Amino acid sequence: MRALARSPAADSAADPSTRRSDWATLRKLLPYLWLYRWRVGAALAFMVAAKLANVGVPLLLKQLVDSLSIQPGSAASMLVVPVGLLVAYAALRLSTSVFTELRELIFARATEGTARRISLQVFRHLHALSLRFHLERQTGGMTRDIERGTRAVHSLISYSLYSILPTLIEVGLVLTLLAVKFDAGFAWITLAALVCYIAFTISVTEWRTKYRREMNQLDSQAHTKAIDSLLNYETVKYFNNEEFEAHRYDRSLEQLRKAALKSQSTLSLLNSGQQLVIAVALVAMLWRATQGVVEGRMTLGDLVMINAFMIQLYIPLNFLGVLYREIKQSLTDLDRMFHLLETHREVADATDARPLRVSEGCVRFEDVSFAYEAARPILQGLSFEVPAGKTVAVVGPSGAGKSTLARLLYRFYDVGGGRITIDGQDIRQVTQASLRQAIGIVPQDTVLFNDTVEYNIAYGRPGASRAEVEAAARAARIHDFIAATPKGYATVVGERGLKLSGGEKQRVAIARTLLKNPPILIFDEATSALDSANERAIQAELKSAAQGKTALVIAHRLSTVVDAHRILVMEQGRIVEQGTHAELLALQGRYARMWQLQQSGGEAAIDGPAGRVA
Repeated sequence: MRALARSPAADSAADPSTRRSDWATLRKLLPYLWLYRWRVGAALAFMVAAKLANVGVPLLLKQLVDSLSIQPGSAASMLVVPVGLLVAYAALRLSTSVFTELRELIFARATEGTARRISLQVFRHLHALSLRFHLERQTGGMTRDIERGTRAVHSLISYSLYSILPTLIEVGLVLTLLAVKFDAGFAWITLAALVCYIAFTISVTEWRTKYRREMNQLDSQAHTKAIDSLLNYETVKYFNNEEFEAHRYDRSLEQLRKAALKSQSTLSLLNSGQQLVIAVALVAMLWRATQGVVEGRMTLGDLVMINAFMIQLYIPLNFLGVLYREIKQSLTDLDRMFHLLETHREVADATDARPLRVSEGCVRFEDVSFAYEAARPILQGLSFEVPAGKTVAVVGPSGAGKSTLARLLYRFYDVGGGRITIDGQDIRQVTQASLRQAIGIVPQDTVLFNDTVEYNIAYGRPGASRAEVEAAARAARIHDFIAATPKGYATVVGERGLKLSGGEKQRVAIARTLLKNPPILIFDEATSALDSANERAIQAELKSAAQGKTALVIAHRLSTVVDAHRILVMEQGRIVEQGTHAELLALQGRYARMWQLQQSGGEAAIDGPAGRVA
């Protein structure tokens, strides 16, 4: 059973139309930066110092040029004054670089710390979301959003603190100097050029943002298709669909190429317009300064200083379009990551949740109803008990709701009606961490980490010793196989454990659960991938491991549950028969017919429509 209906929370997280304003996104970022407020203050102080030194460079350059125009006969002055000015000029240049590096050094911890905190918070939140979210997610697109969001923190802080804010400070200082030292005409020309430049940049950037957004969306789609295809490598090979996947990926890349070309053409238009505004402003400023020199109102040093000011101003402004676009894109990317962080937790701990206390391990399902989709109920008023220290088996056709029992007990979903208790405690009133710590599961579909065999077994109890790992492997009848491999327990199992056979993966999963050694066990088709000889051997080990523990066994092969203390037969979300193996055979009902079919080699027939023998 899979949840097919998308949750509203998942839709809102993925829908760009729900994007909040830029200021709202910034407000969400500020609390993270506030933790480093002293570093922010120090970085701003160094930034102002760097800009003061930078503005002082053209002033000294003017003095240096004017000092060369001295009267004949003052040779001593020629030797002393320029040398002093040159040293001061070099010192100011050096100060600009030193203060800039100090600013970046001081603020690096704040930038990296903020990115780390947000990324870790998103990572923890994604693990806290329900199984429904993870069944609906697109892994490639989601990882792309997280990657872009983390990078956006660096970009946003870097561009705003290191580029935009320093430029604004420098513009203010230069306009003040031009208005005070010369006539206001220079300041007005500069201000008018800046207003035209910024207005043109913002309007064109806003217009072309849709192309950039479209390009990023297509990039995520292409990335999702590539990741999905590579994760399903074996399926692609089974059906000889390499070319189909390549064409499918190429169609996405072609759409991405067209969107990238649109984005680049609009960027070229933006850059050309910016250069036109800068060129007109420079000509106007230098023409006015040249006239002043010719008329004797200004010195040659003034002309050099004004030119230096304009160069210093327009070099960073030349990148304003790129900076504005990147800041807007960073805000968009950061907003998408914040949307992930705000995705509703369908299954959350109650405010007064307390740790689960397992004294005996008695599990009860009390009038439990559940549906993945409202129109399709899975469990309907289900009630049964798994007594402490006993083994209860659940059998029935596919779709009867057997695996749903394990998911509800693990609280991957919350029940729609009724309740599930462990030793009388409603599992919705205890912490999820303590609940899952008390339960161990061997799932039907075993997925392993792309790491060593030892890591995957020890994952059941991180920190377990090598001897404990080997003991669990022996109990799961996989130690001899591991020892026979060239690297032994250091053997890497590959993506999702694909380097191992189905039976080997399942035995690793069994070893992992045995190592965890919880008071409650769930075996969901735990031996389905094993051959008969190994199944019988491991069945004995599982029986031994379940001794004195509460165990819920979900099975298709009835031969694996004949020793259970009680067997439940499910159909369409209800229990239709229950009893011991002998009692159920004596009833001559559904269980007895399933047993006869399996004994005669017709095991697959029990997966026919519920309520019928195929």
